[in-house]
Amino acid sequence: MAHKILIVDDHFIFRNGLKDLLAEIPGADVIGEASSGEEFLKMLNDLSPDVVFMDIKMPGINGIEATKQALEIKPDLKILALSMFGENEYVEEMLQAGALGYLLKNIGKDELIKALDNISQEKGYFSDEILVMVTRKVFNAKQESKEKNILSSFTKRELEVLQLVSQGYSNADIAKKLEISPRTVGGHRNNMLSKSGLNNTAALISFALKNNIITS
Repeated sequence: MAHKILIVDDHFIFRNGLKDLLAEIPGADVIGEASSGEEFLKMLNDLSPDVVFMDIKMPGINGIEATKQALEIKPDLKILALSMFGENEYVEEMLQAGALGYLLKNIGKDELIKALDNISQEKGYFSDEILVMVTRKVFNAKQESKEKNILSSFTKRELEVLQLVSQGYSNADIAKKLEISPRTVGGHRNNMLSKSGLNNTAALISFALKNNIITS
């Protein structure tokens, strides 16, 4: 399938390199290039591209805002974000803006072919490094949510016991301090282990310190 492509990036050398790669791909026709979001938006109607490779960090109108404005003008436009490695914080914003994919600037010819093939089928495309980052971010978010639920399930008394356990007090010492029985202290320990799914008191203390619910 033929693609009319517009490249938006403020680095001349990168634009030329990407054009050279695209020139090797049958059906990939680079019809224009822009060095800023403003320049891109001005030429959008005249050139009528169907695919845009969009840099994110540009002076003036950045890639995120340019993507939003472009899709208001041409809702069917297929935009692929371009990013340097380590700029992963922009993934979510670009997707919310309407980009169909997210590519690192070290992209090669084979990956470009895959990306163009995917978006021609209305599918998204992400560089492998981006997929790993997104997967890790989702996993971490789920872990944080799980940990918050565990923490909210601990009672005030359990947290008092945990604080004293972390300070090295025995069950008998804790019982005296809190004026409860040693068996009750042991029960509170076991309840926290059960709620957290942890195997021992050391792991429980480590979990509590990590989440700042006790002081060392």
